[in-house]
Amino acid sequence: MENISTYKSPLRMIWAESGLRQAGYMMNGHHCHEHYELFHVESGSCRFLIEASIYDLHPGDLILIPPMKLHYTRYPFGDCRRNILFFRRDDVERDIVQQMPGCCSFFSDSRIMQVPASHLAEISSHIARMVREEKIGDRRSSSLLRLQLQELLLMCNRFCEGDFLENAPARIITTDKPILEAARFIAARYMDDISTSDIARAAGFSPNYFTRKFREATGIGVHDYLVFIRLQHAALELVSTTDSVTDIALRCGFSDGNYFKDAFKKKYGVTPRAYRKRTSPEETANAGA
Repeated sequence: MENISTYKSPLRMIWAESGLRQAGYMMNGHHCHEHYELFHVESGSCRFLIEASIYDLHPGDLILIPPMKLHYTRYPFGDCRRNILFFRRDDVERDIVQQMPGCCSFFSDSRIMQVPASHLAEISSHIARMVREEKIGDRRSSSLLRLQLQELLLMCNRFCEGDFLENAPARIITTDKPILEAARFIAARYMDDISTSDIARAAGFSPNYFTRKFREATGIGVHDYLVFIRLQHAALELVSTTDSVTDIALRCGFSDGNYFKDAFKKKYGVTPRAYRKRTSPEETANAGA
């Protein structure tokens, strides 16, 4: 697969970054990582693709990206100042989790939060404190960042109440709706023997035109995206079932077992069997002992 990066470096503590992306800035490609990302637009706008959804984000918008979710950002509208926080699931205290909409399920999928204009400065100022603390990086910083993360989540819960968007259909980019339809077709049919032509037909385009349009809109090839979705489902089945690796590969749309193993190792850094063993309840318990 091309243009997909998986970052596995463990976080020493919550990591915070702020930066200005100039108009037209292009990332190297789609990526995912093993920790949560909270992406905040402070000024300007950007285009955010996360798996089968495409959004335009504006000042005050935050998007929560769970671990191993494929995402990509583009900046076609002008300069954009964005802030990013990376954190682990255990950085969030249990009582904070219980106060979020849906409790534990809040962190199981991507979420968009829209901060009202009256609170934009407050949220931006709080994140700026976290960025400064991360740069200090002394022995107190890890604990302070954890406290600041709790406070930020509670602030978002208070300010954004009623504005936690689920599928956010009104914010899907109108001109890219055929691409989104294609992504939804892949999500529904990834287990079948589908081709680029089948996907193009679902989007209403010829294969050659659709291939170019999909890459221009998303920054990733159609085939790479299909493989990524299949691998995500395979990884879930590896840890939630006892079925054989071969059966899971076939069920997730891979007709070639060797190709599945090579693609899986490229994405996750380990073989399917090693991934299953590493994420088994027994291994997790032993690692925490």
